Amino acid sequence: MNRRNFALKAAAAMAAAGLTLTGCTMTAGGGKSPETDASKRQAIDASVDGTMSRLFSTVGGSHELVSKAEGVLVFPSVKKAAFIAGAEYGEGALRVGGETAGYYSTSSGSFGFQAGVQSTAIIFLFMTKDALDSFRNSAGWSVGGNVAVSIIKVGANGSIDTTSVSSQVAVIVLTNTGLMADASLAGTKVTRLNL
Repeated sequence: MNRRNFALKAAAAMAAAGLTLTGCTMTAGGGKSPETDASKRQAIDASVDGTMSRLFSTVGGSHELVSKAEGVLVFPSVKKAAFIAGAEYGEGALRVGGETAGYYSTSSGSFGFQAGVQSTAIIFLFMTKDALDSFRNSAGWSVGGNVAVSIIKVGANGSIDTTSVSSQVAVIVLTNTGLMADASLAGTKVTRLNL
């Protein structure tokens, strides 16, 4: 019994420490200096460009779907670390008309049986002007709280299944091997960065 209690306390302590360390990086912007902010913007933009190129080259039909969107919010590397409790964090950019219109962070937490580290790219497609305007005018935005989203799936032919786009906001979760079909984004929060 003591061994079990020790194991549970150790697991809880490790999860709390992980969340604390993750929380240290979850700031709402740089603001340290104009040069630092400019460097961070350039790094995010380069990562967004790389993610979109990878999406277009690996997922059939993605270019056509993205071109129909009013705006595209791209988080090139959302890192998830978990041991019982988990946390995710990533930074990205909103593109409207092919140009960067702002920088954002995404974060979420979870609890349950889980362990490991994972990195994915998350791409939100605002399919209507109303959905894009609602996002841009919100002080903080969360999946499930402010809006329902459709997770894009791959069809039998290996291309995007456009019938899975049933909301004003569609989401593509990209892994190293392609699209992730069973992703859950409920509770994911998006906050504007001050860069």
